[in-house]
Amino acid sequence: MFEWLSDNRASFALVTLIGLVIAFVWSIRIGVEQTRLRARDEVFGDPERTRGGWYWALCGVSALMLVWFYYSWGMARAIFPKAANEMCQVAKIDESLAPITAALSIRSRYLKSTTLVVRNVGQLAALEATMPVDVLGRTEIAQMQTIIGQTRQLMVLMSSPDAVGDSALAELADVEDRLLNLSDMLNAGPAGLEPSAKALAQPKWGTSEVEIPILPMTPRGVMFDRVSAELVPIAGQFLQIRNLSPEVDSLIASTAEVIATVKAAPPQQRLDEAGAKQRSDYIKALERIFRRIDDAVIFPATTMAEIEQAVDTLYGAVSRAKGSLGFIDAVFIPGPGVVKSRTQCTEQGSGRWLPKPSDVVATFSTLANPDIAGGGGYKGTTLLWWKWLPVANVVGFLIPDVLVDMLPGRYGMHGGDGNFQPTYKDRLLAVAQGDVYLGAVPMLDGHIWDSMFRVLVALSLGILLGVPLGIYMGVSRFFKSFFDPMIELYRPVPPLAWAPLILTIFGIQDDGKIFLLFMVAFAIMVISARTGASGTQLSKIRASHSLGATNG
Repeated sequence: MFEWLSDNRASFALVTLIGLVIAFVWSIRIGVEQTRLRARDEVFGDPERTRGGWYWALCGVSALMLVWFYYSWGMARAIFPKAANEMCQVAKIDESLAPITAALSIRSRYLKSTTLVVRNVGQLAALEATMPVDVLGRTEIAQMQTIIGQTRQLMVLMSSPDAVGDSALAELADVEDRLLNLSDMLNAGPAGLEPSAKALAQPKWGTSEVEIPILPMTPRGVMFDRVSAELVPIAGQFLQIRNLSPEVDSLIASTAEVIATVKAAPPQQRLDEAGAKQRSDYIKALERIFRRIDDAVIFPATTMAEIEQAVDTLYGAVSRAKGSLGFIDAVFIPGPGVVKSRTQCTEQGSGRWLPKPSDVVATFSTLANPDIAGGGGYKGTTLLWWKWLPVANVVGFLIPDVLVDMLPGRYGMHGGDGNFQPTYKDRLLAVAQGDVYLGAVPMLDGHIWDSMFRVLVALSLGILLGVPLGIYMGVSRFFKSFFDPMIELYRPVPPLAWAPLILTIFGIQDDGKIFLLFMVAFAIMVISARTGASGTQLSKIRASHSLGATNG
């Protein structure tokens, strides 16, 4: 039953949403009517004439729940249960296109080539201005200047539209054509496409550890999935394109030869360890900039314009193919939407960190399931159930072993024949330690009961000890003067600040947790009882005396 409820949580959420909307509208209507009818009866400051307003409370609760459903994507999942799966397929397109869009000014302000040119030009200028001439010979200085000049010339050649190689232009044109063909595929629509049986057998959105089903479950999703698969080799082809013309090849080889010569040749000057390191670091910095450029991934801005237009056309086709999904994404799914990363699709924004109401109920239902073997409970323990509690455990908890130790006589000893004859103290010790079966009684069990038990025991001890002490402090100067400094010394300290000390003394068992809660309850009870006792009016006390009350 729990599994069926979990699998159909979206349907129950839809029914809940309808009920919340009805309650919200109906409460506003009732509230407006009641306000109009009772406008003359309501008097500010007169609670008898301003009673009611339950409908406004219902309005506030239903509004809060609707906001929770909306921002947690619970509303979208209830009304459009397959929307996330379709958005996952769209996210696959974004992931497949990422290598291409990273080189364009679609996802950023600048082309990747522009960013590389600006950064490398700035770093070359800084290196040229800070050339360590003190640790370089004349020949080395000339070689460094040659490397800097040829690296700059490389960027000039790669940025020139007239210097782009024919093979690179042909590859870019082929990528453009393939992108436009995919746009035509999207414009044709998902006619004739059907999801596979494996895809339809996937768990529903949010009902398993996989947040969103990865395989397409609708014809439109199948279309997006196929387009994303076709984009993978296109993006791979784009990444392999290099802006290599004969002039660029020659200049790269020449610069690499100069760098190799500088690295292989010994320093022209005698250098200490610091000077040798400075020379080596400078050469490495120059080589690092050159290596970023000899990859030949810098293209003229005009060359990337047609690719960028083709990507824009593809995204326009994706937007049109989304149809109603675009409206669902814009209205019912706040935040960045769905993102595809490697092997899974995940919710982003508020849908990721804000749990859905139906998921909270489903999780709590699983935890509340007493069938531990069937996956219920939490870490092998039920949430709130019952068990047979041995009476001996209760007796052993209430009777300290030291009481048995204080009784006259000795514990038994083994005899010469190797047999042990217990005495009455041994039998009493067995009772005090809970080793004697005294029957069993039904008792609540589980994580919730464990917490309730600690709170109840600590609260009971706090009331039992705190209230009498507080009353005595309120009527006796001695008790107030003696105990008040002790109470006020530890009362302002936050309870959690005592936790490390208490865990060190008592360990992690229940007694330490109960003592921590007791410290909180004890101070509150003492202060409340003291305030009540000391604040009692003298006339009330005298009136009680006149009616026969004693001082006690």
